Amino acid sequence: MGFAVFADGTANLPKSMLDGITLLPCEYTVDGAPRTYRGDIDEFDGHAYYEGLRRGTVVRTSLLNTQLFLSQFTPMLEKGLDVVYIAMSSGISGTYNAARIAAQELMEQYHDRFVHIVDSHGCGFGNGLLAVLAAQLSREGKAARLLDAEVPHTCQYFTVDDLNFLKNTGRVSGVTARIGTMLNIKPILYGDATGHIVSCGKVRGRRSAIEGLVKKYEEKRMRLKTPKICISHGDCLSDAKELAARILHITPDADVTVCQHEPFSGSHVGPGMLGLFFRGVER
Repeated sequence: MGFAVFADGTANLPKSMLDGITLLPCEYTVDGAPRTYRGDIDEFDGHAYYEGLRRGTVVRTSLLNTQLFLSQFTPMLEKGLDVVYIAMSSGISGTYNAARIAAQELMEQYHDRFVHIVDSHGCGFGNGLLAVLAAQLSREGKAARLLDAEVPHTCQYFTVDDLNFLKNTGRVSGVTARIGTMLNIKPILYGDATGHIVSCGKVRGRRSAIEGLVKKYEEKRMRLKTPKICISHGDCLSDAKELAARILHITPDADVTVCQHEPFSGSHVGPGMLGLFFRGVER
């Protein structure tokens, strides 16, 4: 028997990749008004959302709480299924710890069931690709613990167009943001082995930033027959298409998915975010 696979709206998955995955909703506010994002990236109006951020719209996000996990996991356990949840990185959110608390409580109640919380050390497709793999393992009757070994191979590199959004989340200082903006400096960022967002390079200009992402792909990619590559963007489709074309030039047989970056973590990276996600030899 397989296991039930859960992720949440930050997984960034289009409907075509959701087979066997249940998405949990993410709560946030837009200029103080509550919103719920249920993971429907195909229906997400990314242009309107990111244009709002450009104009100064204030978005505040909240972690997924323990009660939500209890309410969603319990029906699966009562059906006799084990549960796996692919969480966004513990390095950027308390959601992982909230899920672990729920798992501990439920396994005390359902002694013969297993609730496994995977710290993806990522976000967006960084946890979405792991959720897709989890669903595949479930269908094949394989062990959920195999996912833990895949976390270090789920590579995620991205750049941002406006450093002020990272400044607002404490990722860069105000001085760095101001100087970087004046000099047109674009960081190359990634989720490290501890799940924290760190810089692995700085370049000048958008074209160089795209080139930097391509170089990371060339450096880290696995030589797979049909690699699954995902690209998300904060309302910069032309740049995303350019990046996809560059990736396909390197690996013509790659299965490339391009879509908007979801709103929950998108509020922290801002308009112009461009991310590349793939299975690599290491992060």
